[in-house]
Amino acid sequence: MTIYVVNPNSSQHVTDGIDRAVEPMRAASPVPIECRTLSEGPPGIETQAHVDGVVAPMLTHCAKLEDKASAFVVACYSDPGLMALREQSARPVIGIAEASILTAMTMGQRFGIISILSASIPRHMRYVGAMGVMDRLAADRPLELGVAALADEEQTWERLIRVGTQLRDEAVADVLILGCAGMTAYRGRLEQELGIPVVEPCQAATAMAIGRVALQRAL
Repeated sequence: MTIYVVNPNSSQHVTDGIDRAVEPMRAASPVPIECRTLSEGPPGIETQAHVDGVVAPMLTHCAKLEDKASAFVVACYSDPGLMALREQSARPVIGIAEASILTAMTMGQRFGIISILSASIPRHMRYVGAMGVMDRLAADRPLELGVAALADEEQTWERLIRVGTQLRDEAVADVLILGCAGMTAYRGRLEQELGIPVVEPCQAATAMAIGRVALQRAL
């Protein structure tokens, strides 16, 4: 049995980053953790059309893994197909956006989200509103970098510092969330630089999946 962390975009670079981010957690997991790339997905999930378009192929991908799965993690910050996959699967299904928000609320009073693009923010606002936690959101601000552009470490780091500082000092966020699976490499450095907790969503969701597997075993 395996925890499958499914990247719904087709970027192997993003999947490799997710794999590195969850590597330290493997020692704590009662089952293997495998990161997978949805080859049918777009290079980056940046629009509502991208979100909607990956749902069907992701459901098909996960259905083939069902008998070997202990849990599924949907590794895109828009949580595409989360409810549909929960309906389809008998296994725990964790979305990285939902998990990161729940985790952030245990680490601070007001969380800030660092988004990739301004166009991502309305989707996030709908999601935070649906979760009923808008009063805990300090602000959501963009880097204005697409998924592919996040591979430019110098540019991404400069913007993370700028936006993270704004969220901390102007919006008074006391915990930050990296709002894209393509930002996995920056969590530790950003937390150290800004002096407040930073949640990496793939790690938060994988930790929750490990907990669900452990809970099932206890029951």
